[in-house]
Amino acid sequence: MKTKLFIGLLSIFLLSGCSNFLNLSPISSANENSYYQSKADFESAMNAVYATLYTIDGPQSLPSYYGELSSDNVYCNETAGDYTAKIALSTHQNIITSNSVVEDFWNTYYEALFKINNVISKLNSADFSTKNQIEGECRFLRALYYFDMVRAWGDVPLVLSPISIPEAYAQGRTPANEIYKAIIEDLKYAADNLPGKSGERIAGAATSDAANTLLGKVYLTLGEKDNAAIFLKKEYGKFSLEPNYANLWNLNNKNCKESIFEIQYLGGKNNPYSKYWALFTPLDNRCITAWGMGVNQVSDDLWNAFENGDPRRDATVQNGYQNTNGDLVPTKFCVKWRDDNAKLDGLTEAANNNFIVLRYADVLLMLTEATGDVKYMNEVRARAGLPGYGESGYPSSAYPTVKAALQHEYQVEFGCEFHRWFDLKRLGTAIDVMKHSSKNVTLTEDQLYLPIPQSVIDQNPNVITQNKAYK
Repeated sequence: MKTKLFIGLLSIFLLSGCSNFLNLSPISSANENSYYQSKADFESAMNAVYATLYTIDGPQSLPSYYGELSSDNVYCNETAGDYTAKIALSTHQNIITSNSVVEDFWNTYYEALFKINNVISKLNSADFSTKNQIEGECRFLRALYYFDMVRAWGDVPLVLSPISIPEAYAQGRTPANEIYKAIIEDLKYAADNLPGKSGERIAGAATSDAANTLLGKVYLTLGEKDNAAIFLKKEYGKFSLEPNYANLWNLNNKNCKESIFEIQYLGGKNNPYSKYWALFTPLDNRCITAWGMGVNQVSDDLWNAFENGDPRRDATVQNGYQNTNGDLVPTKFCVKWRDDNAKLDGLTEAANNNFIVLRYADVLLMLTEATGDVKYMNEVRARAGLPGYGESGYPSSAYPTVKAALQHEYQVEFGCEFHRWFDLKRLGTAIDVMKHSSKNVTLTEDQLYLPIPQSVIDQNPNVITQNKAYK
């Protein structure tokens, strides 16, 4: 197995030494063994753990390129870096086992998991009153990361503690059912040992509410709707929808009443800033933003999915722009993370947006998915000022079943938020949707997964096997 694969499992990473993980300062690895002594030591170590979210859920992450770009919602218009590898993910054509972006995803997750496992292992000898809370936060993140991985690759090596080089090379792929078992165990531990959102340790920390919400999604993915409903109902009524959908991305409304788990950013080039706005604007536009990278450009499929009068459309998509010559450029792009006043770091806007991973609207839609009761979904539609399923004026000819209605609602409620491909796979409709989308792609079940990086297999061909579609 390629040494780079487990660099995160075999070495000590820099840890943060400050009270807010938005402002990171390193601690040398030479001092690492003596560092984990007090509650304060572990809390500052958690800053580096949470900082892994910047790459795990960033604008060029696996959730972005696999969770959104692989779907009908968006397409790739990038021309920099490994753009051919990204276009392959968008079109589902020529996804090779040496795809550099997929390999980067794989390494990013295992590097992050090492940081998490390292903190958990050090907690075994720690003695302070809130160590279970720190472990709960770690285990929530570990579950979140493995949930991404098992949905993207299927069987992956399950590593729950720091391991040696020989152990790393002997580690094969763990069956998906065992990975899901570990995910559920971690999330139940987190739910039992973390406070609710109102008692989070610091802004953006994992909570029992986030754990219950993610448990609901995990159980839905496994087809266990009754179990999903148990955990989702624990969250029903604990949060509320923002009355104005667009206000979810208001820079002055971070960590709002609808947000359950949110990645924290600060604006300004000397801070951990958000890049979604700069990267998601049209390529080389030079007027909306200083440059624009063309990541995840909005398709006609997503634009046309919005019903007439749905305010979520204009809060999600801008339908073209005028260039510096005053000409209309009909490129659609996402505006959820707009920050027109962001300071520049070179040609990149150092924006001040947070990124919401879990929010209450998802709880409501998942409750309808779990129970079949449309009242939850209709709360989401009511926020948008639209008639509910089964009510007069609902477009029942387009969405005649609860499943069809849910699929539609997930698409327009969470457009560009990295949900779409995961939702389609869970609902069992990915193949049909992609065939009838503007991408017009014919896929098999095996092609719904990513390839295991070829470099990983080359380093350990007797242990690591390839996914069926790429053999």
